[in-house]
Amino acid sequence: MDGILAVWKPAGWTSHDVVAKVRGILKVKRIGHTGTLDPQVTGVLPLCIGRATRVVEYVQERPKAYEAVMQFGLATDTEDLTGTIIKELPEVVIDEQQIREVLASFIGEIDQVPPMYSAVRVDGKRLYELAREGQVIERQSRKVTIYELDLLEVQLDQPHPVIRFSVVCSKGTYIRTLCVDIGEALSVPSVMVRLTRTMSGGFTQEDCLTLEEIAALKDTIADRLTASDEALDHFPRVTVSAADVQRAFQGKRISLQGILDQEPFDVGSLLRVYGEDRLFAGIFQPDEESGTLKAVKVFTPTAD
Repeated sequence: MDGILAVWKPAGWTSHDVVAKVRGILKVKRIGHTGTLDPQVTGVLPLCIGRATRVVEYVQERPKAYEAVMQFGLATDTEDLTGTIIKELPEVVIDEQQIREVLASFIGEIDQVPPMYSAVRVDGKRLYELAREGQVIERQSRKVTIYELDLLEVQLDQPHPVIRFSVVCSKGTYIRTLCVDIGEALSVPSVMVRLTRTMSGGFTQEDCLTLEEIAALKDTIADRLTASDEALDHFPRVTVSAADVQRAFQGKRISLQGILDQEPFDVGSLLRVYGEDRLFAGIFQPDEESGTLKAVKVFTPTAD
């Protein structure tokens, strides 16, 4: 059983809980997820099964999309409602135009400091481990990209206003921290109330099965798996001869002159290489100096 299964993660489950549950249902050991979700977060969690675990790193690099609810006037030590309140204002007065202007200012590449309650490692320890010990340490900011940020709903006629927004962002973006940073830009404390991941690895909610559906379909679940190469459709596709594919399976390079058909690509791009018979050969990279395609990951049909 090889391929990618998009699961709708329920609230209260860790990503590892979901992997363990699906492993038990399908009786398959080789399963990996493509991006951790906090237990209280629901949404799209693609699982790579069998040889598809070899593409986890490429699937999880793709942009992710979320819908978030945040509240102004509160701040917690975890940046969401699971934490301890560390600041609270009796009332916040804010208007929709201010919110829209601030949201627009976050589109593009931004610097973000990972929250203390996160899995980032510092000197060999997870930040959340240090946080649970009562420590707060300086963290290095990192570059992340916000591709889209849209206001969906506002509830401003209450002491602690609430908004709902959608965001498309790069891997490694903390939406909890984005909520806090939006509040800081408006000069008020803020906290994330609820989060749903609506897209990951190119998969959306429509592509997902619940754990209950997976259990009911376990005998035919192979029909619901997405092939590894289909999940890599963000890489340009290149077609070579069947003979070149066999050479690639033998560990040999493919001449760039042997490309029969191609989607536009840049030097250094990762490519999906196929034979004339549509057999997926693997992930390759053009090497201009040698005039060849060099293998990054070969998917030999008989490989384990």
